[in-house]
Amino acid sequence: MSDRRLVHVIDDEDGVRRSASFMLKTSGFATRTWESGVAFLKEARHAEPGCILLDIRMPEMDGLEVQQALKDRGIAMPVIVLTGHGDVTIAVRAMKAGAVDFIEKPFDSDVLLGAIARAFDRIDTAAHALVRAAEADVALGALTAREREVLDGLAQGYPNKTIAYDLGISARTVEVHRANVMAKLGARSLSDALRIAFAAGLGKTHG
Repeated sequence: MSDRRLVHVIDDEDGVRRSASFMLKTSGFATRTWESGVAFLKEARHAEPGCILLDIRMPEMDGLEVQQALKDRGIAMPVIVLTGHGDVTIAVRAMKAGAVDFIEKPFDSDVLLGAIARAFDRIDTAAHALVRAAEADVALGALTAREREVLDGLAQGYPNKTIAYDLGISARTVEVHRANVMAKLGARSLSDALRIAFAAGLGKTHG
């Protein structure tokens, strides 16, 4: 298993596959090339994770259809779209559907590498969000059930009085619980405490 980050290059033009692959390899990336979206989708479930450089105009399935198929299958690799001149409206649709960036052909190496860096940033940010959520769950595990209820009220934007009324306790007791929550979470401010609460999924309005 290589430590180098992998880019899947999906384009029906052999020349584009080769030039993109060459640029990426000389910059330290690993690449896998695919001559169509259909070929990639056949293997997508088992494909090594990385980011996807996806041509918009291809026979059988165009880039937007491939992007939608990946989404439908729950494959969350970040996508960078390759467009021909004048395909900007299609590229914008791809961005609305979640693509990280689009690059017009012929592309230069700086533009390509900048887009690839943003795609991998997105992967790293998603991984950090999962870590933050796990850490927040651990932090909230130190709270009593009542302290969690108070924090949940704060995360929904309720003032102390409203939380007190909802929980059938005095506003003074809410203040005590709130102080305990801050101390246990190591939060210097309410916004610190709320960041942890939101990462753990508190503060959603109850239907």
